[in-house]
Amino acid sequence: MTSSVPASSLDPAVAARLKRSADGLIPAIAQQYDTGEVLMLGWMDDEALHRTLTTGRCTYWSRSRQEYWVKGDTSGHVQHVKSVALDCDADTVLVKVDQVGAACHTGARTCFDTDVLLGK
Repeated sequence: MTSSVPASSLDPAVAARLKRSADGLIPAIAQQYDTGEVLMLGWMDDEALHRTLTTGRCTYWSRSRQEYWVKGDTSGHVQHVKSVALDCDADTVLVKVDQVGAACHTGARTCFDTDVLLGK
């Protein structure tokens, strides 16, 4: 990320717990809150997590575009946040959402239904 990214307003106590990758990011798993369906994996930095917690909409950091994106702003496939939790190591975020439309950029409901490596 560039130095033009503003300082985050994330609660310092939460920020202190996060274990980030070398590029300052943590993986964020989006899961349908009522069915448990795993929808997608995105990346968040402190500011994206702060925005997710305070707006009720999932905000991610696009590694390819090097910018923030709010899920659904261009596609209409919005993720309404129901809950946010850190895993036991504080290196992954689980965001339970109410997904409107497709979660995957391919137009599929989930990013995890095309290449099933093991299953029924």
